[in-house]
Amino acid sequence: MHRPSALGGALAALATAAAGVLVAAAVSTTPAAAATGGTGTGYLHTSGNKIVDSTGATVRLTGINWFGMETDNRTFHGLWSSNPWRSQLDTMARLGYNTLRIPYSNDALKPGATATGINDYVNPDLVGLSPLQILDRVIDYTGSKGMRVILDRHRPTSAGQSPLWYTSGVSEATWIADWKTLAQRYANNPTVIGADLHNEPHAEGTNPAATGACWGCGDTARDWRLAAERAGNAILGVQPNWLIFVEGVSCPSGGLSNVWDGDPSNDEDCGWWGGNLSRAGQFPVRLNVANRLVYSPHEYATSVYHQAWFDDPTYPANMPGIWDKYWGYLYKQNIAPIMMGEFGTTLQDPKDKVWLQNLMAYTGTGVTGMSFTYWSWNPNSGDTGGIANDDWTTINQAKQDILQPYLIPPVGGGGNPTPTPTVTSSPSPSPTSPSPSPTTPAPSGGCTATYKQVNAWQGGFQGELTVKNTGTGTVNPWSVTWAWPSGVTLASGWNATVRQSGTTVTAAAPDWAKSLAAGASVTIGFTANGAASAPGSVQLNGTAC
Repeated sequence: MHRPSALGGALAALATAAAGVLVAAAVSTTPAAAATGGTGTGYLHTSGNKIVDSTGATVRLTGINWFGMETDNRTFHGLWSSNPWRSQLDTMARLGYNTLRIPYSNDALKPGATATGINDYVNPDLVGLSPLQILDRVIDYTGSKGMRVILDRHRPTSAGQSPLWYTSGVSEATWIADWKTLAQRYANNPTVIGADLHNEPHAEGTNPAATGACWGCGDTARDWRLAAERAGNAILGVQPNWLIFVEGVSCPSGGLSNVWDGDPSNDEDCGWWGGNLSRAGQFPVRLNVANRLVYSPHEYATSVYHQAWFDDPTYPANMPGIWDKYWGYLYKQNIAPIMMGEFGTTLQDPKDKVWLQNLMAYTGTGVTGMSFTYWSWNPNSGDTGGIANDDWTTINQAKQDILQPYLIPPVGGGGNPTPTPTVTSSPSPSPTSPSPSPTTPAPSGGCTATYKQVNAWQGGFQGELTVKNTGTGTVNPWSVTWAWPSGVTLASGWNATVRQSGTTVTAAAPDWAKSLAAGASVTIGFTANGAASAPGSVQLNGTAC
């Protein structure tokens, strides 16, 4: 679970997925090829409020968090499931997430640390590896999917989140030294694009006796803005190509409002942990390497904490003004890019669906919109849940449908090599959804079908059916059908609207990707119950493949 929040004099917050400090010596890993397409080419830098690649092309990071390395398991959660780790990353890429934010803690990175909670039958390639070696493998495979990685120093230790970037057991010097070690470790791997310096700095104590993280107060022991400069510049001294992601605080003074003392000077407007960048315009983070700073606020819904603004009579019309005040102005005034490092909800409260829809609209559409990494892939985040369901295989479609129009898939993600959504059912209409075209007949010349079994377990399996239009014309809308033996039933599907009637399965084109051009392919993913079986009698719009 993940509870980062603060409101006025009341704070209800515990942060959950994490990052820490590291003392392991730098080692080399095999660099992944530079990402292309959805996440650009080469290393990234900034230009005004945009993130751009080495060619100057605008890049929008539309990612997801996969936590666990910050916990006592010291590695990614869900490795205990029946879904192999590579398959989970395949699904993330297929759904359109082009960036992976990885929280970690010092405990996961210390020499001698061991990873627990791994299903060695499903993930035999991870047996005996240290948490850091598992991280290496995840980064390399993530890069092969065309995705990027942001490392998130979320916690000093697995014991919990800290309001400041250091604790009595983990000094600032250790924090900085460990970041430099990570920067050296991945210095030649452009899959890793940057450092989220410390997760959710926040207030502690009540004013005027504040002891938490402030912004612009000038106290070197508490001023998060100054600490971010020290760490960011140290990292850039080792790896000048990295982006430096800087979160906000909760209360700029570093203390909770004292509404009981009758002194209004001790009362201030507070926001989410890590979510208040209201003073970054006046007191900007200054880095020694130009065009490397990205501000990274966090934003949550009622399932995390019921902020007062959710009860405003004008809700949700009041929300853009709140976002403008806390962090949106930095983007709108072309000061720096925004990358929302965390935002999420269970969607159990109807207000939360409205919140998520409006927040995504606020970020903008297309590659020029604000970047983000959704919280989280994990279904075991107690106050938000995940994109993955409890089986770590099927997808929470209600959430995915809201996010889908804003996702820019990585090239190599496994679906269509164009930034089109890839989910089970059609999302709500969006300004970017293409209008339906007139229906065209089956392809002249036929089609081919290729099947790949991705995974299997007792009582079920996961597969991918790739159908290529080998005809001479575009098929619009396309529809793929196949037959399964009796007893095999569909559990879930993606990249199409997939349904079953009897032994026949139909995968219909989603509204946002109806056309299948000559020579183009579509990959339909699914999970099913029953004995593992390849699709039979595959047809594209009635033409046998």
